[in-house]
Amino acid sequence: MRIIKFLIVSVILLGGIGFGVYHFGTKIASDKLVETISSELESSGEMEEIKKTIESDPELKSFIEEAKTADTSKLPFKTKEEATKVLIQKVGISELNDIRVQVQNGSVSKEEVLQEIQGKLTEEEIMALKVIAYKELYK
Repeated sequence: MRIIKFLIVSVILLGGIGFGVYHFGTKIASDKLVETISSELESSGEMEEIKKTIESDPELKSFIEEAKTADTSKLPFKTKEEATKVLIQKVGISELNDIRVQVQNGSVSKEEVLQEIQGKLTEEEIMALKVIAYKELYK
């Protein structure tokens, strides 16, 4: 009987620790990722280049400008940290990194990237990402 109690307590304890590591680990990873990317984009001047690219492409511009009229009260997340956490959970860090590398190499089109992301996120999550991107670009 003592062994069964010990095993049950151990399983519950390990499960709690595992959940804590997963929950807080993804939060810490997403916060670190957002901080790193934001500082890199701002310090290297790439943010201005991204703005120019979006402004020059009517399709991308209309895609982002849908965020102007969005009802932000119904969005699943409102901050870039929350958005990063959702992206990490639904898409995965390795797949996000693969997409980044493919975009930098020019081996994937924006339509392919959008299609891949739209397949993994809900419409509300995509709209929330648009709102966050719009706020970051035009703050």
